[in-house]
Amino acid sequence: MAGYGKLAMTSDSPDLVIAKRLLDDVKAQGFQFRRVGGPDGALLGTRRTDEWTDTVYLNGFSRGCCAMRERKTSLVVPGGALVELRAAGDATTVLNTVLTWEKP
Repeated sequence: MAGYGKLAMTSDSPDLVIAKRLLDDVKAQGFQFRRVGGPDGALLGTRRTDEWTDTVYLNGFSRGCCAMRERKTSLVVPGGALVELRAAGDATTVLNTVLTWEKP
């Protein structure tokens, strides 16, 4: 089923304009994005710092998007998870959440 899970967007769609602006803001904070799965595939963004690896996966605008912040450490702490923060939902929600994460 073509387009399943993806909200149809027009060039005048306010949701698309907002998502593009948020994506630009996330890129300005150091994320680098690439397409996965072909020219119309999902966007995968990463930002690496001394303490964190942040990942954003955008598979359309309406759902199927997620992000996580993973702690970089060589120390294994019993019961301590490496993933500190997560976000899931539509692109706008995920990008807004990532913008609230402490900047490196």
